[in-house]
Amino acid sequence: MSQPPSDKPSLPQRVYRSAIREPYTGDRRSRLRIVMNNLVLHLHPAQVPVRTLRFTYTWGLGGLSALLVVILALTGAMLEFTYTPTPDGAYNSILNMQTNVWFGDLIRNVHHWSANLMIVVAALHLLRVFFTGSFRMPREFNWIIGLVMLLLTVAANFTGYLLPWDQLAYWGITVGSSIISYIPVIGEGLSRLLLGGPEISSATLLNFYGLHISVIPMALLLLMSFHFWRVRKDGGLSIPRKLDEGPISKEETTTTYSDLVRPEFTFALVMLAAILIFSMLIPAPLEPLANPDVSPNPAKAPWYFMGIQELLLHYHPLIGTIAIPALALLALFALPYLNSDMDSVGIYFRSRRGRWLALFSAAVGVLLTIGYVIFDEFFLDLPGLLPSLPTLISNGLVPLALLLLGIIGYFEFNRRAFKAAKCESILSVFVLVLFGFITLTVIGVLFRGPGMALMWPWEVTAALH
Repeated sequence: MSQPPSDKPSLPQRVYRSAIREPYTGDRRSRLRIVMNNLVLHLHPAQVPVRTLRFTYTWGLGGLSALLVVILALTGAMLEFTYTPTPDGAYNSILNMQTNVWFGDLIRNVHHWSANLMIVVAALHLLRVFFTGSFRMPREFNWIIGLVMLLLTVAANFTGYLLPWDQLAYWGITVGSSIISYIPVIGEGLSRLLLGGPEISSATLLNFYGLHISVIPMALLLLMSFHFWRVRKDGGLSIPRKLDEGPISKEETTTTYSDLVRPEFTFALVMLAAILIFSMLIPAPLEPLANPDVSPNPAKAPWYFMGIQELLLHYHPLIGTIAIPALALLALFALPYLNSDMDSVGIYFRSRRGRWLALFSAAVGVLLTIGYVIFDEFFLDLPGLLPSLPTLISNGLVPLALLLLGIIGYFEFNRRAFKAAKCESILSVFVLVLFGFITLTVIGVLFRGPGMALMWPWEVTAALH
């Protein structure tokens, strides 16, 4: 006697339903589409406002940051298979990658340049959020998360900088880690904890390796997941608006898959191709094996710390490396909680006046910074002018007070001279400080030669060769 057919699902069907929560059709293309839809709709809503798809509003910076994280994770995992985190083995591991491992040199180049690009893209993404006012309510906390992720990105680059164990890495980390020791009370202890002792050694390499491949990536992944979730919970991206456009009551929407996911995928392929081509043409730097007894002249920190190293040449170490960066970070964290006197979310640079104020402030920031560096380098000697005062006061607190008074004065100048709203004045001060720091970084990277003396870039190149 034949048994009636059973409607009970098979074990694979039960596993599939428990994971996907969609009917099992048995068709391979349908299954793939369902899986992708579930993944896409976890990252994006089903419908998105049409205007947020404008490339010139976001520049794809958030998606590019996520792509770079994926590239770094994959290439980093491949590099781990051939890397030995010991002073004797690290440098030889890099040489072995470049000569004996199939595509090892390319993978290292992609990892190196993607890591540097990640800092630039993450910083530009935060700038885009600031310049469009997208850090305001209800997105304040996501701004904080973004700042923390930027700091973690810098930390990931800093810890990875030492791993080749060449002269560039060894002395770059020596300069970079010395900045930490200037932190009052806990600086020396924190530096010893990070280095695993009083100086860079095998313990330092092991500490940096552990932080680089496990602690920092885990923290970054958790924060990225939370960041994406917060974007959805906060109502998605801010909607771009035209100058003098009022609040948007109802916005036209479109489907996510056809108008957002496909362009994102295309953009990702284009950027991946660009990174691959650049990595094939420009090799990652590798200098001779690290030698603690031979210090290069000049010994420079990684490029993303060169602005702080440049401050160290003009201020007391406690002020230049700790107080000024700490005040800048504190201001950035407090920024979204300051009351705004303009409804300008979605408008680049707040208003028409804000746009030309930003250009004006950028020019002023560059010119004032160049002028100050030259004046302080060749003419100004505050410790000599104030010999009776400790250098912490004469070359630290006094110029810091003048700097803060100058920033406050510039804020009031914008309010009074240009009738700028508070929101526009904050923007102008932000741009002033931003371009001042960028100028310091460029000077430190390109214009500092032996003995950290000011030189033209071609003179620096000739002196180093």
